[in-house]
Amino acid sequence: MRFIVSFVVLIVLVVGALFFFAGRATERPVTQIEKPVELGNLAN
Repeated sequence: MRFIVSFVVLIVLVVGALFFFAGRATERPVTQIEKPVELGNLAN
């Protein structure tokens, strides 16, 4: 019985860690590249 409880706790920890690291990997900071634009180019 104790083995089963330990096994379930281990599985929950592994699955939780996978979700945690998967969520961290997708959080990328958004980089914005701003270029100076000539006002003459906007008039065309």
